[in-house]
Amino acid sequence: MRRQLFWLSVYAIAMAYLEASVVIYIRELYHPENIRMIFPSQPLSMFDFWVEIGREAATIIMMLGVAFIFERKNGTRIFAAFVYQFGIWDIFYYIWLKTLIGWPVSWTEWDILFLIPWVWLGPWITPAAIALPMAIWGGMILGSKKEHTFSGWPLRLFVAGAVLDLISFLQPAVTVMSQSGVKGFTNYHPGNFWWWLFIPGYLLMITGLFQTFYIQSPKPIADPPRGS
Repeated sequence: MRRQLFWLSVYAIAMAYLEASVVIYIRELYHPENIRMIFPSQPLSMFDFWVEIGREAATIIMMLGVAFIFERKNGTRIFAAFVYQFGIWDIFYYIWLKTLIGWPVSWTEWDILFLIPWVWLGPWITPAAIALPMAIWGGMILGSKKEHTFSGWPLRLFVAGAVLDLISFLQPAVTVMSQSGVKGFTNYHPGNFWWWLFIPGYLLMITGLFQTFYIQSPKPIADPPRGS
């Protein structure tokens, strides 16, 4: 298991480098005067926008594929393999950006986080903060010799928290687009982030994840038969 976790980590770190490289190329194209400043933002061309949408979807599909290769039967462990990769990937994405171009400059600097189903905006530290407990929880589930089930109240708390945090990420772009359309981003400067919504959602997500270890009655995972 340690060897498997090691290679999952290597894969996620390499994916993070690939992601950071693509983002640097995009910044060089759309912000050649200063690749560390992405606001006010220059909207992507329609072609580049759909290419980027496809790349983001492909990234998620690749990590899901690896998770299903890692574990084929237990749904909780499949999810754990996915969020473990996701957490490592997201954290090292920002580490690579800091290493390569010296960005982010501050802890509260805003980033364009994702484009599906529309633009996610927020301080870069917020997705990184979510990624850390995901990686820890995923590693604990995958490294455990007991069978844990992520369902019931833990799952409900996690989903509720995820919805609140998703709203906090989607809200800034919804406001801009409802008032000025896509062109509004050319004059957009980050304002007040909905910390009052993000923090409760974040705590609900963490509570839901780690309640998995206390509410369930875990049973040992059976060792595979010898010679199989």
